[in-house]
Amino acid sequence: MADIIQLLPDHVANQIAAGEVVQRPASVVKELLENAIDAGATSVKLIIKEAGKTLIQVVDDGIGMSTTDARLSFERHATSKIKDAKDLFQLQTKGFRGEALASIAAISHVEMQTKTEQDEVGTHLKIEGSKFIFQEVVATPKGTSISVKNLFYNIPARRNFLKSNQVELRHVTDEFHRVALAHPKVQFVFYTNGSELFNLPSSNSKQRIVNILGSRTQEKLVPVHEETEVVKISGFICKPEFAKKSRKEQFFFVNNRFIKSPYLHHAVVAAFEGLIKSDTYPGYFLFLEVDPASIDINIHPTKTEIKFDDEHTLYALLRSTIKHSLGQFSVTPILDFEQDQNLETPYAYKDKQAVLPKVTVDTAFNPFKEKPNTSGGKSSYIPKNNAGSWEGLYVGLESQVGKNEDLNSISFESDAITGSIFEDEEKQADYGSTTFQFKRKYIVTTIKSGMLIIDQNRAHQRVLYEKFLRNITINESISQQLLFPLKLGFSEPDIAFIVEIRESLETVGFVFEKITKDTLEIVGIPPLLSESEVGTVLDQLISNHQEEYQIDGFSQNDILAKTLSKSLAVKTGVVLDSASQLALVNDLFACKEWQVSPFQKSIYITLTENNIDKKFN
Repeated sequence: MADIIQLLPDHVANQIAAGEVVQRPASVVKELLENAIDAGATSVKLIIKEAGKTLIQVVDDGIGMSTTDARLSFERHATSKIKDAKDLFQLQTKGFRGEALASIAAISHVEMQTKTEQDEVGTHLKIEGSKFIFQEVVATPKGTSISVKNLFYNIPARRNFLKSNQVELRHVTDEFHRVALAHPKVQFVFYTNGSELFNLPSSNSKQRIVNILGSRTQEKLVPVHEETEVVKISGFICKPEFAKKSRKEQFFFVNNRFIKSPYLHHAVVAAFEGLIKSDTYPGYFLFLEVDPASIDINIHPTKTEIKFDDEHTLYALLRSTIKHSLGQFSVTPILDFEQDQNLETPYAYKDKQAVLPKVTVDTAFNPFKEKPNTSGGKSSYIPKNNAGSWEGLYVGLESQVGKNEDLNSISFESDAITGSIFEDEEKQADYGSTTFQFKRKYIVTTIKSGMLIIDQNRAHQRVLYEKFLRNITINESISQQLLFPLKLGFSEPDIAFIVEIRESLETVGFVFEKITKDTLEIVGIPPLLSESEVGTVLDQLISNHQEEYQIDGFSQNDILAKTLSKSLAVKTGVVLDSASQLALVNDLFACKEWQVSPFQKSIYITLTENNIDKKFN
């Protein structure tokens, strides 16, 4: 039998490795930014065009590379970070596999210009699909500049799977945030399509968070600090009242490397137990410093998941540290055993002795015994022989009501029976006052073939969804004006998105007085929306746009209508009177689509008479 196993060519092996390392433009941004940090850069520029599909360029002022190193950096498993297996347990740098640049060069056009401080001139090289085009001498400042163009140009199937520019730009921005938050001492500048999106000067951790997420973030932050032999914990958590329905503001860093850890996230949530609603998530920016030998960061290609030697101890320490911070900064209710000055004895009574109060009792007092009144008037006590006089209250009452009056002539109020809510005869409605609420969740009503059980939350979602879509389409808005303007803080990308959909927001009732780079001033909101819910609704709208619904190809107007309908719909547990129940049922079956909610979930079920009869067999 002929041999069938053969070694893969380098360019094929690089493309396979690229499938693990490079999933989208954000993956390239992550690798290049981390290389710049490893090179000791104090200033890093990120330049993006078309969300990274056309150009990703990272310019740093790090140590640079020699001519030989520049060429070797694009070879597989070529790295300056480790020399033997022991170094894997003492890693302090970001990249160490030696796969990133080789994988990136296999699926794009790459140009690099680099120079060390000792060299008079630098090196300029160009690679296309793992193939070296040229390498020449160039005059360039100290540091490295890498340009990645036409990502996935030779893998069209992978390129076609990329999402819209807005979604891909959001993923790039997330990676930029993670690296920038981990290294506040490094200056970062981010350009997209020729405009400056972020300019983050060198600062401390708190200021870096504020610079990224907006000036109003400062009032949300509570510092966290604990140092033990196992771990050093520092950073900030957001106050419970600022908990959100999305997980945007959640960052874990271990040895300045961003990680995802559901186990440690559960420790944070456990510390907030009882302080936030069950459907909201706390914000946190936590930095953990541990012994590199106690973790394994080589379990995932993107190195965002790591393995701890003793997760249980970390869990307990993290949870207790956060609870301590919440209590220390008066965020949680605490017992105060210090003496209150208001309870101290006044100065004038300082030396006086306490006097026991005297209580006198009239042993001869009898409320049922008539006593003479010294004033000459009637007795102030009820005589005992009058105790049965209550019977006199009903004397003559019988004569006031006709003995032969027919009770059938008495009329009672009742709800009017409305018309049909179904077109077909099979579902012809036979309800009216028969609607009732079950478990504060379902509305039950009868039809000719049986009964309907309607989920009140999903039904109201469908009604509001079609109403908002209709208002957006015909550009018709109703707004309730606020007595005082409402000011909300957001990050610059979030403000940019709100400005982009401002017209749609105004058609559903929002009125904006002023919009700055990190602040919204709102003077009008939709009628069903309370002032306290505005921030939550806008946060949810931004989150939906960035993640879930854009991936499914929904339009901005559709996302807006769905977000508002979900936020404003009547919730499970709300009591509805008969009129409200009836109105909701009528509005539901007046919709174009009454069977499923905007999120494709069944709104009602039908129990036929046969189904009910079978239960009695």
